[in-house]
Amino acid sequence: MEIIPLGGMGEIGKNITVFRFRDEIFVLDGGLAFPEEGMPGVDLLIPRVDYLIEHRHKIKAWVLTHGHEDHIGGLPFLLPMIFGKESPVPIYGARLTLGLLRGKLEEFGLRPGAFNLKEISPDDRIQVGRYFTLDLFRMTHSIPGNLKMAPADAIPDNSGVVIRTPIGTIVHTGDFKLDPTPIDGKVSHLAKVAQAGAEGVLLLIADATNAERPGYTPSEMEIAKELDRVIGRAPGRVFVTTFASHIHRIQSVIWAAEKYGRKVAMEGRSMLKFSRIALELGYLKVKDRLYTLEEVKDLPDHQVLILATGSQGQPMSVLHRLAFEGHAKMAIKPGDTVILSSSPIPGNEEAVNRVINRLYALGAYVLYPPTYKVHASGHASQEELKLILNLTTPRFFLPWHGEVRHQMNFKWLAESMSRPPEKTLIGENGAVYRLTRETFEKVGEVPHGVLYVDGLGVGDITEEILADRRHMAEEGLVVITALAGEDPVVEVVSRGFVKAGERLLGEVRRMALEALKNGVREKKPLERIRDDIYYPVKKFLKKATGRDPMILPVVIEG
Repeated sequence: MEIIPLGGMGEIGKNITVFRFRDEIFVLDGGLAFPEEGMPGVDLLIPRVDYLIEHRHKIKAWVLTHGHEDHIGGLPFLLPMIFGKESPVPIYGARLTLGLLRGKLEEFGLRPGAFNLKEISPDDRIQVGRYFTLDLFRMTHSIPGNLKMAPADAIPDNSGVVIRTPIGTIVHTGDFKLDPTPIDGKVSHLAKVAQAGAEGVLLLIADATNAERPGYTPSEMEIAKELDRVIGRAPGRVFVTTFASHIHRIQSVIWAAEKYGRKVAMEGRSMLKFSRIALELGYLKVKDRLYTLEEVKDLPDHQVLILATGSQGQPMSVLHRLAFEGHAKMAIKPGDTVILSSSPIPGNEEAVNRVINRLYALGAYVLYPPTYKVHASGHASQEELKLILNLTTPRFFLPWHGEVRHQMNFKWLAESMSRPPEKTLIGENGAVYRLTRETFEKVGEVPHGVLYVDGLGVGDITEEILADRRHMAEEGLVVITALAGEDPVVEVVSRGFVKAGERLLGEVRRMALEALKNGVREKKPLERIRDDIYYPVKKFLKKATGRDPMILPVVIEG
């Protein structure tokens, strides 16, 4: 048996794992990640799937644990890469998961009907090919059950998987926390986990995100109570931002707004899209309806609540534009309350802090964790992780869904148990892990890495291009256009370099023109003339300014 993580190991995001036995494969999830600060111009990150493209004929199923971006957001890119514009391979997911996926496929010009989307319950059993039997089990996480159903039937759209194979049983927890009081009333189905443990678990793959945090992760119901309290006490308008896919949290905000007589408006493309799908499928309840900003802007302040995008300080998000007074429809004013019902993803802390400071400067009351209990993680802390380890008592262990520090802390936690695993490996993307009844080891690697999505381009941005962009962003750009002819001409333009006076640019122009004339006179190739311009100018600017701008000489034959 081979287990090949192509994303989600040593990082947060891009979750995708390949399970292979002989000539059959099934894939678990297909997520994306968001760019870090040093990736200018990049919109999204998706995993490289060369291995799946090469072995597409072996793929028997694709299973989706839930509908968050880091688990399904890459599929509109990955499915066409692997299968083209259609495929009979079954893609299993719960109702909300597939509803969100359909919306994504349509957004990217793909027909959902061209793919074999199969709706399942998060407690179903699936037979995949000849070798895999998958028993799904519900796990609480920051994604809801269907609120149109009776409470007894409302099942959270988030699953772990018991994978039964010819060599033994693997338990994959999926994203989870053990919430005793979830919003939809349905707790994790730990009986299935315990049953698998009693029968014998060969390998546990478990969520390491909060392995550094002692204790228990707070319940979503505690956050709902705090949101109710702060919204009830707010004197003026209330603005709330959270992850657009966090339907549980959005529901809690809507319930509080309705309780205190506030109309709820939504702003932000992803917030509107997720909420529309959740409403249509019964995962979000609204007594009245959702309003637009235009409909609430003239209402008394105490009757207004606005749900907006921008929980990560994204520059084009609604909250960022409000904070920096760039929103066309509305502005923050003294007396407004802004609630950030989220925590920054690693790497986004500075962007979020800039937004918070600007909101304070505009006179708003700003509420954010941990100062206010307006957010709880969707991932298990140490005591919950210990319970999963005790229920499964695996022979082998693979911490997943976390940076290396999270994986290492989970490894140490497992080793501290009274019945620790025989062997724990720290997973790496692209590694091939071979599992037998007696052994668990890394035996090789497959091509892996990241593809950058920039606008409509996928994979056409390289590390070299990113390095050029960072260079231009940090040092600026000087463009020298030279016309090599009987009457040589040079033009110099700088951007983001220095507020260069005519003296500096004039010297650059003089040097470039001298090199150009010499080159024309000596009939040098254009490439040589370009080099004769580039190196002296680079040396001069470094000496004159102490800076190293990107210099782009363009020599044209006249």
